[in-house]
Amino acid sequence: MPWFPEFTTAVELARSQTRAAGRADPVGQYFTALNAGDTHILETAWPGHVVVYDAHQGEIRGRRHVRQFVSRSKSWLAEHHVRIETTNSLSVGGRAVVELLARVEPGSVGEVAWPVAVVAESHDDQSVVFRTYSSLLPVEGRRHLRSPILEPANAAAGGVAGRYQAALEAGDTDAILTTFQADGYVREPIGPHATHRGTEALRAYFTRLFSAGGGIGWQLCAVTDDAATCAVEYTCVRWGRHELPPQPGLAVCERGENGLLAAVRLYDDIEPPADADAGYAPDGATR
Repeated sequence: MPWFPEFTTAVELARSQTRAAGRADPVGQYFTALNAGDTHILETAWPGHVVVYDAHQGEIRGRRHVRQFVSRSKSWLAEHHVRIETTNSLSVGGRAVVELLARVEPGSVGEVAWPVAVVAESHDDQSVVFRTYSSLLPVEGRRHLRSPILEPANAAAGGVAGRYQAALEAGDTDAILTTFQADGYVREPIGPHATHRGTEALRAYFTRLFSAGGGIGWQLCAVTDDAATCAVEYTCVRWGRHELPPQPGLAVCERGENGLLAAVRLYDDIEPPADADAGYAPDGATR
């Protein structure tokens, strides 16, 4: 059969192209698989192992479980008429961090804007790990307690992102305000409506945030920094005077042209202590 070598070459070419696409845009390949309900793209791009840490379904590993997860995710995305746009991305070494805004119709409440971040990490050409961070409060009306994803590491955020994290842990409102430019903002995990922009709004936000007796304790687990943006994966273990069950999250710190923070965008599902909620706006525009 003289066509057989040509056919084999074409198959191998298709596989190599899929693998190259996976390395170039792993999160794009991930969502292509979820929308299609088909893991073929992922298994071709990463023939070794694919592991997913999902905000809703937890840790998924093994081909059979990943296939079940992808199938369930396709159904959920279709049922809720989800539309996804990429808002920011950075990639350093074998790790890519992609910020997304999903438009979701969760039921009778109408469409909501749902921030989601996905980290794709691959240390070789064979395997990949996807870690998703988000709050499920906007789409399910309640938060989910998650187990930690990563172990604490000898990681440190550099420059102004490091100063922000230190001031956050200390509960020092004045110090944290010095890390932001005049029109800088914090966007909470629950959506764009919970954005605090400018010095006075930030002062009010952090004063409330620290009202439970002090700052917020993060154990840093991984830092991805391309000089313009710093993404910190952390485990939150303390809020003011309260020890918390360790819970994972991600913060994206975007630097402005003056070197100060233009934005901090948060992705987690951490329930604040009751005394940190005092004075929060009744419309839910808070953590």
